[in-house]
Amino acid sequence: MTAFLLIWSPKKWPWPELPDIAKRVAAGVAVTDVWGCGFARGILPGDRVFLHRVAQEPKGIFGSGYVTRAPYEVPDPSTKRGYRLCIDFVYDWLVDAHEAPVIPRDQLRVHPFSVQTWDAQSSGTIIKPIAEGALEKRWTELTGKRKPPKLDAPAGPTRSSKVTAHAAAAKRTPEG
Repeated sequence: MTAFLLIWSPKKWPWPELPDIAKRVAAGVAVTDVWGCGFARGILPGDRVFLHRVAQEPKGIFGSGYVTRAPYEVPDPSTKRGYRLCIDFVYDWLVDAHEAPVIPRDQLRVHPFSVQTWDAQSSGTIIKPIAEGALEKRWTELTGKRKPPKLDAPAGPTRSSKVTAHAAAAKRTPEG
């Protein structure tokens, strides 16, 4: 299994629903989400993802999950190529990063974490194996050991409202 970084910048996307999503994940709900993955086409179902808050304090790793769908193209006329790549994943841990991450950015500056470029410009950066092993170990120490969430038939809404926002944006067509 390979691990990838998913970058969240509150300056670009305020994400006001994050506290509610974090509460649902903490309650054991298998919440799925969609996230842009830059140019990374090598992400596979089952791969690990870690969410990293950048650009604004408090910076650091604040969530994790498992990829459920490999990268796919989503039309995006605002990009040069006319689309962006996205993945689907399910959270297995998430905290409200408006308050504090699980692993602050400063703790990622020491070896073996320091071999990794954490402040990537876009999501989809592979986490180097030496940093991945140490990150997974530290993550388990801080959040506990658990199995990947099962994706049973949902009893209620399980998708992040960010997914709804992306879907609505994709349906909008420029008037001309």
